[in-house]
Amino acid sequence: MKHFVLIYEVVDDYVERRTPFRAEHLALAQAAKANGDLFLAGAFADPVDGALLVFQGETGAAAEAFAQADPYVKNGLVTSWRVREWTTVVGDTAMVALP
Repeated sequence: MKHFVLIYEVVDDYVERRTPFRAEHLALAQAAKANGDLFLAGAFADPVDGALLVFQGETGAAAEAFAQADPYVKNGLVTSWRVREWTTVVGDTAMVALP
């Protein structure tokens, strides 16, 4: 299974502005996790200037759909986002098994 990262860049006052949208954002994330699409997710710390979400699947479609549905994106807290395929080589679910 492939891995994809969804990378968010956020507004300077992200922490203060996310409160009204946080429950909906977290529910979206929990649904993606329950569906098997989302593996790990969280905001960067010190400074909180972005976030990284790790998805798994055959394509990056789930990550793209997540971003398009995310209330943080819809309400302007995310200034830009992108999905990148991530070639994983270490870990139980790594895409490439090293010899």
